[in-house]
Amino acid sequence: MSGIRDTILRRITRITPRYLPFADVASETAPLSRLLRLSLFQVSVGMALVLLVGTLNRVMIVELGVPASLVAIMLALPLIFAPFRALIGFKSDQHRSALGWRRVPYIWKGTMLQFGGFAIMPFALLVLSGYDQAADAPLWIGRASAALAFLLVGAGVHTVQTVGLALATDLVPVEDQPKVVGLMYVMLLVGMILSALVFGYLLSEYTPGRLVQVVQGAAVTTIALNLLALWKQEPRDRARAANPPPVEAFSDAWAVFSAREGTMRLLIVIALGTMAYGMAEVLLEPYGGEVLSMSVAMTTRLTAVLAGGGLIGFWFASHVLLRGAEPLNVATFGAAIGVPAFIAIAIAAQMGGVALFTLGTFISGVGAGLFGHGTLTATMRRAPRSQIGLALGAWGAVQATAAGIAIAAGGVIRDVILALPGTARPATPYIPVFLLEAVFLVAALCVIWRLHAQAPRNLGVEP
Repeated sequence: MSGIRDTILRRITRITPRYLPFADVASETAPLSRLLRLSLFQVSVGMALVLLVGTLNRVMIVELGVPASLVAIMLALPLIFAPFRALIGFKSDQHRSALGWRRVPYIWKGTMLQFGGFAIMPFALLVLSGYDQAADAPLWIGRASAALAFLLVGAGVHTVQTVGLALATDLVPVEDQPKVVGLMYVMLLVGMILSALVFGYLLSEYTPGRLVQVVQGAAVTTIALNLLALWKQEPRDRARAANPPPVEAFSDAWAVFSAREGTMRLLIVIALGTMAYGMAEVLLEPYGGEVLSMSVAMTTRLTAVLAGGGLIGFWFASHVLLRGAEPLNVATFGAAIGVPAFIAIAIAAQMGGVALFTLGTFISGVGAGLFGHGTLTATMRRAPRSQIGLALGAWGAVQATAAGIAIAAGGVIRDVILALPGTARPATPYIPVFLLEAVFLVAALCVIWRLHAQAPRNLGVEP
C-alpha cells in the first residue's frame, strides 16, 4: 500500500500547480478577494441555518403538523456534536498530512456530512409528518431518518465553521484577526439573508414536491460553494510535512487555554447570552404565523430581518474593535439592547402587531451580532496563535451547545404551556419564552460585570 501511495504522490507533484487546489505561495497576508472567496463556506453555513431553524421549522410545525416539542428536539440534535468543536479545532491545529495541510481535510469532511444530511432530509420529514403518499411507511423510519439527517447536517456545520474560521485566521496577522472574523460572520449573515429571501420566494406556494426540490438544491449548492471556497486557500507546507510537530494531548492543551483567569467566566457569559438569543429561534416564525397571521413567505423573510440586524451588529462591532474597543464592552452592549427587544416581541401580540414584532426581531439581531463578535474576539485573544483552532472551537462548542439547549427548551416550554387547561389565547405559550430570554441576558450582564471587576488585567490582546 505504501508503494502505491508514493507512486500517486509522485504523479501529483508533476501536475502543473495551477490545476491543483493548493495556494501557490504561503504568505503572511491575504488579498481581500481571496478572503471573500474563502468566506463562501460561511454562506453555505448560513443557508443551512436558515433552512433548519427558519424554513423547515415553520413548515414542520404549521404545514406538516409536527408537534413543536418534536421539532425543537430535532433541531437540537446537532447539539450532540457541539461539545466536540473544541476537539475538532484542536485536531485541525495538530493534523498531520503528507501535503502539509491542516484545515482543508476537515472542511471537506464537514461539507460531505452537510450534503448527506440534506440529501435525505425532505423525504424523512414527509414520512415523519404522515404525508399521504408515505402513510404506509412505519413512523419509526420517519423519526430515525429525520434524526439522522439533522445529525449529519449539524456535524457538517460544526466542522466546516470551526475549521474554516481557523483557516481564515491562519491567513492574516494577529492584529487583523478581528477584521477577518467580522468579515466571515458578515458573510454568514449575507448567506442567511439571501437564503431566506430565496427560500421565501421558492416556497411562496408550498407543496411537498417543492420542499424536496428546495432542500436538495441546498445540498448541491453546499458542495459548489465550499469547493470554490477551499480552492487554492491553504498552502502546501513541505517543512511541516517532513517534520511534523510533536503530538500534544487535548487535555494538556485545554488545561493551558482554560488556566487563564476569567476564561471560564467568559465561557459562562457566552452560554447565557447564546441561550438568550437562541431560545426564540424555534418560535419566532410559528409565533408570526399562528399569532400574527403571517404567511410562510412573510415568516421566512423575517429570518432576513433577523440576519440583517445581525449584519449591522457585526459591522459595528468590527468597526469599533479595530479602533481599540474592549471586546467585552461590545458584548455588554449587545446583551443590553436585547432585553427591550424581547420585551417588544412579547407584547407585539397585544399592541403593535407585525410592525412591533419585526422591530423587536431586528433589534435582537443587532444585539446578537454585537454579542457574538465581542465574545468571539475576547476568546481568540486568550489563546496563542498555535491554539487558535482550539480557541475558536471552545467558543463554538459553548455557543452551539447553549443554542441547542435553548432551542429544545423553547419548544418544550411552548408545548407544556399549550397543554395546560385554560390556555385559550394563541400568544400565551410564546410570551413566557420571550421574557425568559430577557432574564438570561440580565444574568449574562451580571457575569460580565464580575468579569470586569475581578480580572480587568486579562482582557487585553494576548501577547
